[in-house]
Amino acid sequence: MSEMIRANTLLPSKRSPFTLKTADGLALVGEVASPLGSSSGAILCLHPNPTGGGMMDSHIYRKAANRLPSMAGITVVRFNTRGTTSDAGTSEGAFDNGIGERFDVEAALAYCFDDLHLTNLWVVGWSFGTDLALHYAKDPRHKGLILLSPPLKNSSEDQLTYWNEDKRPLIALIPEFDDYLKPHEAVEKFSIIPHIELIAVDGAKHLWVGEPSVYRVLSEIVKRVAPEKLPLPTEISDTV
Repeated sequence: MSEMIRANTLLPSKRSPFTLKTADGLALVGEVASPLGSSSGAILCLHPNPTGGGMMDSHIYRKAANRLPSMAGITVVRFNTRGTTSDAGTSEGAFDNGIGERFDVEAALAYCFDDLHLTNLWVVGWSFGTDLALHYAKDPRHKGLILLSPPLKNSSEDQLTYWNEDKRPLIALIPEFDDYLKPHEAVEKFSIIPHIELIAVDGAKHLWVGEPSVYRVLSEIVKRVAPEKLPLPTEISDTV
């Protein structure tokens, strides 16, 4: 017997809470969800704006942590940026509109490499998290950026030029009905980075609500991190 994968599906993994210390002295809370067997790669998740409810448990990231370690052997690292609260707790400090968050991103990347010793790590940003990724995820050890619903509200031409010169892969998923940046606008805004892969997702919205949107996002992530694990299942055995 099998059952459909649903919003609350939780597959087996090893869940480990952690605390980061930033260069400016703040403690940030997070969690690692890792495969019970070997890891095929990893993602570091940068969440949407906490002033709009974004946090490490924002639904795409929660579902990635609940599914990808088992489905694709991918380690999922999530954390709350400064001043952000989730079920895991509240990170110290206060929201700094993407400025002080530089220390948060740098601390998280250092933790992934220096403490967890992850390999094949990709940085995934969603909404506000895409600006954090573009601005601060410059550690040469990660493989590239996957951007979900990038608004590009706070990313300057200079910051985009950096990624044109860097040449690591950039993948941006642009919802057809995004509230901030629609596919035709993304083509113009990202034109400074010719090697970026822009993916217009028909029918999707900024928050990627609904299982078809979740499946598409998770599949696009796995396509870069562990393509041999595709296609992702849509059903699970009731013996799992």
